Amino acid sequence: MRNRYLDLLRSLAIVRVVVYHVTGWATLTLVFPAMSVMFALAGSLMAASLTRSGPAAVGRRLRRLLPSLWVVAVVFVPAMLFTGLPVSPRVLLWLFPVADPPANHWGALALSVIWYLRDYLWFVFASPVAFWLFRRAPLPTLLAPYLLLVMIEVGIYPAPPVLREFGLYFGAWLLGFAHHAGMLRRLSGWLLYPLALALAVGGGAWIVGHPGPRGYDLNDNHLGNALWSAAFILIVLGRAPAGVSWLSRSRLAERAVTVLNRRALTVYLWHMPFVVALTPLVDVVGWSHQDPVGLAIRVLLVFALVGLVTLAVGWVEDVAARRRPELIPGGAAQPADEAAQPGGDTSDGAGTTGGRVVVPAQRVAREEASVTLNAG
Repeated sequence: MRNRYLDLLRSLAIVRVVVYHVTGWATLTLVFPAMSVMFALAGSLMAASLTRSGPAAVGRRLRRLLPSLWVVAVVFVPAMLFTGLPVSPRVLLWLFPVADPPANHWGALALSVIWYLRDYLWFVFASPVAFWLFRRAPLPTLLAPYLLLVMIEVGIYPAPPVLREFGLYFGAWLLGFAHHAGMLRRLSGWLLYPLALALAVGGGAWIVGHPGPRGYDLNDNHLGNALWSAAFILIVLGRAPAGVSWLSRSRLAERAVTVLNRRALTVYLWHMPFVVALTPLVDVVGWSHQDPVGLAIRVLLVFALVGLVTLAVGWVEDVAARRRPELIPGGAAQPADEAAQPGGDTSDGAGTTGGRVVVPAQRVAREEASVTLNAG
């Protein structure tokens, strides 16, 4: 039986990612660290799959993850090749993104969210060994990514960016292992709440002391992000309610959660191209980040356009999961093993500002592929 609370968390995370990428509001990353939450949920699902299927779970995860990416590649790779992307063997990374696949100038913006799939792939590959270690030494295994990140951030170990990613997001992934094992739920309140508070205070202090180019945006601060997100995950998963019965009392809310979960990857992969495509509207109609009405319209337009694409190609996620394809999910019962979720938040790149696009810095290891549209 599905855990609808986890489905609700994933749905909220996806919505947060899209809204953040449209608005660029750094506060959203603090209020809801969506990318870490999605990696934690993915880690919990991966642990469940490994418990049931063993190493065969790796193939199942890849089967559910890659087809939606291939749909994106079929559309955008020829367009990028036609507009200046050099033909090289690296183009094959669009089939299996174990590293950042190549992109031209506009593709690097519109497809910057691919970093999530890159990290997800590596975490899936690492999971059988990590799960074996976790079952034998849970606490040292949980702490290892965070200790690695501390060593990197304070300059003890000048590691390459890929290891910083492991320190940040694989830590959240392993907290998902702990959730699946029931460790977080078993933590007594006198331990869980002080621990979460200590992590939040430590992460917050590091963020305040090391502001990034966008101020107190978690995407610009790996160590602060890791600590703050760990505190958030401890609370939302460690004190998860037994159920969300109120959700079933609203057909609209129930269906929305179902659709967002079954189409999570499609929404994640396709929302950024529309965020980028709508950027010229900033100059044409003068919608700035200080204009609440303009921001609301832009958010609604992005969701509407993503909805149209989801109707057109979202069924690929059903095929990848070996479910009966549906135009709008929600009719049949969902299988217990949910498809790979995406993410923001979503979540990078090197940015430019102006009436312009601020490209997130995930190509150099940021949390979310955050594109921010500013009008001055």
